[in-house]
Amino acid sequence: MRAEGLGTYCLLTLIRKVACAVENAAKKLESNVTDCALVFEGGGYRAGYTAAMANVLLANGIYFDYVCGVSAGASNTVDYLSRDQKRTRDAFASTDWVSGHVGLPSIAHGTGYFDADAIYEGAVVNGTFPFDWETFRANPAGFGLQAFDRDTGRTVRFGRDDATELMGLIDFVRASSTLPGMMRPKPIDGHVLYDGGLGQGAGIGVCMAEAAGYEKFVFLATREKGYRKTEPAPAEVAVIKRAAADYPYLRQALLTRWERYNAELDRVEGLAAEGRCLIIYPDHMPVSSTTVSPAKLEASYQMGWQQAVRDLPRVREFVFGDRDAGPHGPNGWDGYITIG
Repeated sequence: MRAEGLGTYCLLTLIRKVACAVENAAKKLESNVTDCALVFEGGGYRAGYTAAMANVLLANGIYFDYVCGVSAGASNTVDYLSRDQKRTRDAFASTDWVSGHVGLPSIAHGTGYFDADAIYEGAVVNGTFPFDWETFRANPAGFGLQAFDRDTGRTVRFGRDDATELMGLIDFVRASSTLPGMMRPKPIDGHVLYDGGLGQGAGIGVCMAEAAGYEKFVFLATREKGYRKTEPAPAEVAVIKRAAADYPYLRQALLTRWERYNAELDRVEGLAAEGRCLIIYPDHMPVSSTTVSPAKLEASYQMGWQQAVRDLPRVREFVFGDRDAGPHGPNGWDGYITIG
């Protein structure tokens, strides 16, 4: 890291620490949903749709005491826990802060479809996309992130006890999001970690919340109701076998993810039928995991916001027992804007 970059990072960090210390001294952060976990599905830029629900929850002061997510859902998890609505929105609804580091420009520079060095630790260090570490640390809520160990096939999880410093947390989020062939992995403690969707649950993080002792869940899906993955075509199988020829665990995880995902979704829908899980499916998912059009990403976020406001009473009823229960935004604001 260049000296001037480190200096800027240190100065910005100091300013944020002072500001957050003043704010947190005036208010104690608390959770008000303690018996139900919030679970974010991944899906690349599809996560902008569910980021809108995260922001509607934050705007209404609804704070879950345990939050977990896989892949892009890992970003939504830590942003929600930092209670930073701007970062939560911009992570997937804006490409201004990642200009030149996603899509064709990144591929042309040999850094993959997503330039992970730039969009994770780089954006935090240079102040392009700061993270409110002080608020995150002050938040009493537990969390879970998940990655997949390329060389052992183990599912690796990270939680509060592991997040002792900011850049370590950013590395966990990056590891959970590193889809093979799309981003370069960054080893953690000598282990090469890939997207958590390759591990247990195949991208659906309810199992993390269960491991943490929870029996009730709100699951924010990034696929429409009824979606199921299909078996890879022979050509795709051939590509996977060739690309992962030296890594048998990675190869097996990639080849079987489709059926493991479907089985896990069937199981979680069974929990919903029992009344133990509220699944919020998108009405319509307008973007793909790799969409980088600013207009399309903004439209997706706005669609997610509108649905989140409409579905908020369902969330209230599930976690508080009544469609109007729980905290509301300032002066009763619920997300709707009235004109005239």
